[in-house]
Amino acid sequence: MYIKFTNTKNTLVAHLSGELDHHSASEVRSKLDDMIERTNALNLVMDFSEVSFMDSSGIGVVIGRYKKLLSKKGKVSISNANGSVRRVFELSGMFKIIPVYNNSDEAIKSV
Repeated sequence: MYIKFTNTKNTLVAHLSGELDHHSASEVRSKLDDMIERTNALNLVMDFSEVSFMDSSGIGVVIGRYKKLLSKKGKVSISNANGSVRRVFELSGMFKIIPVYNNSDEAIKSV
């Protein structure tokens, strides 16, 4: 799993690439938490456009960042979730609590 970060306004955008599963979840969690702390970001947009596979460990990563930023009065948004990744989110019920957008620009504007 590769993560490219961009920071705009008070929002950190994490462009994820590869598979987000039990093998990579711990590393992704650590990298996200580190960048959230270093940038003092209040909001996080997770861009899934290049994620080819995700399992329940990926859901755990997203929920953990949601709780972390909610405690700071921040928000987490999901963008570009397509195909099987979108299906995992739908089956988990995540879209009921975390907003999903067609692209990162829409997500950033909503914050």
